[in-house]
Amino acid sequence: MANQYQEIRQGEKGAWVSIGAYVILSAAKLAAGYGFVSAALVADGFNNLTDIIASAAVLIGLRISQKPPDEDHPYGHFRAETIAALIASFIMATVGIQVLIDACKSLFADHRTAPALFSAWIALAASAVMFVVYIYNRRLAVRINNQALMAAAKDNLSDALVSIGAAVGIIGAQFGLPWLDPVAALAVGFIICKTAWEIFYSSTHALTDGFNEKELHSLRGTIEGTQGVRSIKDIRARIHGSNVLIDVVVQVDPDLTLLESHRISDEIERRMERKHNIMSVHVHVEPLGLEELTQPGS
Repeated sequence: MANQYQEIRQGEKGAWVSIGAYVILSAAKLAAGYGFVSAALVADGFNNLTDIIASAAVLIGLRISQKPPDEDHPYGHFRAETIAALIASFIMATVGIQVLIDACKSLFADHRTAPALFSAWIALAASAVMFVVYIYNRRLAVRINNQALMAAAKDNLSDALVSIGAAVGIIGAQFGLPWLDPVAALAVGFIICKTAWEIFYSSTHALTDGFNEKELHSLRGTIEGTQGVRSIKDIRARIHGSNVLIDVVVQVDPDLTLLESHRISDEIERRMERKHNIMSVHVHVEPLGLEELTQPGS
């Protein structure tokens, strides 16, 4: 458990890196977007503003999740990460819808001014910065196995792509296609809303104890491959922050002693930690019924 808290503290570094990058880039993009009359760059700047809030929510969630278990939270506070991400998704969706509305107004305006080419270079530079932040956060998330930070890393990558799209729209406007800039702003708005929906879906799925069936099948295979396990009567798994909690009922030879059954339980726990990095496993052992022992292949 202490190791988990240490990994969460390391994850805070990634959140701080994201916040620092977003603060600088959003200020630069909004100033350049309004100064050089680029709807796409302004939309990208607002996108980064929402990312500041989302990264701050991840940071707060990481801080709260480090609180030890208490009487009201016997499993700890790890789900604070998921709740923070859910709140961030609502904020991102609100801003995304506003960006879409502003882009539509700009697209159907009677007169459109082509943005300055310099704003495209700002967008490309911002894309390069966000790609570096994405690499850093992704590597850190893989190393400490933190799902919240991995989600933040994916958001970093989408921001890098959004900035490239904004640059394309700005450059296109230089070649007599001024409508490309508001179209790029529309694309940015849709990407913000899409990212918000993905975060909302994954968060609500985890909070309602949803679990990926393919991953559950993989966990079942590991347990079934444990020596002494005759069959699995029931297995359930759920997400708890960046952790996975497993409850499994295994059936063993009824002639085994209590000590031998306990050793099987210990081996299941060791295999789950070694192969899947899962340390919260509750194993219940039951004797295999006599009628099942007489069945062919048992």
